[in-house]
Amino acid sequence: MDSSTKISFNRCIRDGDLIIVYERHDTMKAVKVRENSVLQNRFSVFKHSDWIGKPFGSKVFSNKGGFVYLLAPTPELWTLVLSHRTQILYIADISFVIMYLEVVPGCLVLESGTGSGSLTTSFARAVAPTGHVYTFDFHEQRAASAREDFERTGISTLITVGVRDIQGEGFPDQFFGLADSVFLDLPQPWLAIPSARNMLKQDGTLCSFSPCIEQGQRSCEILRSDFTDIRTFEILLRTYEAREWKMDHSKVDDGNSTACPPLKRRQPSRRAIVGDNASSPAIMARPSAETRGHTGYLTFARKSLNFHC
Repeated sequence: MDSSTKISFNRCIRDGDLIIVYERHDTMKAVKVRENSVLQNRFSVFKHSDWIGKPFGSKVFSNKGGFVYLLAPTPELWTLVLSHRTQILYIADISFVIMYLEVVPGCLVLESGTGSGSLTTSFARAVAPTGHVYTFDFHEQRAASAREDFERTGISTLITVGVRDIQGEGFPDQFFGLADSVFLDLPQPWLAIPSARNMLKQDGTLCSFSPCIEQGQRSCEILRSDFTDIRTFEILLRTYEAREWKMDHSKVDDGNSTACPPLKRRQPSRRAIVGDNASSPAIMARPSAETRGHTGYLTFARKSLNFHC
């Protein structure tokens, strides 16, 4: 990658950079820095010119005391702010895919179903600086939009976007036996498995993402002939919210406090429960009400060592 244009935590923000403006954990947006532009939000007005020259991660204030954080567009943050042209994979699925596909620097990865480019962005970081991701989508406008996004986030040198119907045509022959990993996000992934098999190196890995279990079952039937170590997973992420509550010890009956809701509680320190005060703070945690449920099924397989084309 060209170090002069690379988005990095190790340099200061410049005119023309894409940054993530962080207001709170559920309010972020991607903004392109322009010297004469301003950002208006519920906190006030922020001048882009005040951002230029500050390092990524800076906390900047408005003239009314409001503040935002200026963050680099990492794959994790980009996944949260990108335009959803299709259903996307989120961090829990993405991290699992990269681990199980054994994607490391220098790998050549083939992807079918570029969509919004969420997973592609994480693939690019995983293979950098010497690897490459070749991603394909049958929808020309979607592919063009993804290409523009990769330019904006500074990773276009690691990604090649192609327009191709992988289900009908398969992957291009130029990748025969060269791919370390293949990822399929297709309505009928079993149609692309024979082509993916030919593209993979011996002992290469494949992953297919499917919203419905029936798609995964049919894919597994095809995989059994030339693949081993076939496994299907569903990733469910459960997040917790932590809050500090005042424990009213005067209302404790048989060890149960009526002052707090039924949450998992971290015991307060001895100093907090010994003394003249009738109440003391305690840290409570409970599952987030916005926990994301089912996204899809991930089927993994490894190309059999005894397979011969």
